Amino acid sequence: MTSSHSKPSRSSLPVIAWVLVFALLAVFPLLPEPIGGKFHTELLAKVMIMSIFAASLQLLVGYTGLVSLGHAAFFGFGAYAVAMLAPMSEAGNGWLMLAAAMGGAGLLALVIGALVMRTQGIYFIMVTLAFAQLVFFVFHDTSIAGGSDGAYVYFKPALTIAGWQWIDLEQANSFYWFVLGALALTLGVLTLVLRSRFGHALVGIKHNEQRMRAAGYATLLYKLASFVVAGMLAGLGGFLYAVQYGFVTPEILSWHQSGNALVMIILGGLGSLGGAVAGAFAFVLLSEWFSALSKHWQLLFGGFIIVAVALLPQGLAGVWSRLQQRKEAA
Repeated sequence: MTSSHSKPSRSSLPVIAWVLVFALLAVFPLLPEPIGGKFHTELLAKVMIMSIFAASLQLLVGYTGLVSLGHAAFFGFGAYAVAMLAPMSEAGNGWLMLAAAMGGAGLLALVIGALVMRTQGIYFIMVTLAFAQLVFFVFHDTSIAGGSDGAYVYFKPALTIAGWQWIDLEQANSFYWFVLGALALTLGVLTLVLRSRFGHALVGIKHNEQRMRAAGYATLLYKLASFVVAGMLAGLGGFLYAVQYGFVTPEILSWHQSGNALVMIILGGLGSLGGAVAGAFAFVLLSEWFSALSKHWQLLFGGFIIVAVALLPQGLAGVWSRLQQRKEAA
């Protein structure tokens, strides 16, 4: 049970590649314009936020085998936690907002997960969608946080330690590096989780839950724990989203957002954290590019996804796997 799943997959990037990627991302805002300008810095920050969102869903879909169409509920809840706690006249306590976003999303995931975890397959997909839509209508049809008009975050939260503000999120570059650090932390936590005995159990449940149950594993509890961890990380992405844009609407809770995250991990490659990041980069950047080319950019993007899935059934991460195989064959 342990040996077959403890080895990294062929699609996983070596440590040196990850170090190089994050080093390049770290120096990006320092590059001269137009490359390192404000627009591209903010765009890349958005890409990294979506990477956190996609990586959280990857834990569910790619490693636990739970295909959820309601993951945006946790992302949106994290964003709304910031909007509801943000004062209108000054910067709020960033640590409190972060804790509320992740803790609240995790608690929501615990409640929803406890109710849906006994379903499987298409039923699990539909029930998670139903609960996500319930959360959507709570924020859309009530005055909890502005209803359908949404809510504003007038000041970026202050992250202070002992009265000292160690990072100013109002500065574009500082916020960018904060998001980069959050992405690195997210991928680091998920890597440790997946390499642990708990992570091996999740992969075993994905491949053969009955066998894992017969071996003495409480599979429902393992799946529920995975659901909660994924929800908390999605809440982190929602926190960063609200801080970046200063405005949240019920649309970020809708099933379309969940569908976007699913497309990201399918495009990047299921069962690969690198694939989740690559899929988020491709999804966001290509959306920007196609939207600049035509007002019917969704048709172009849809055609691209069809071609990409047909040519790369293992996603973008599968390209790395093929290169490794060719190198070994040579």
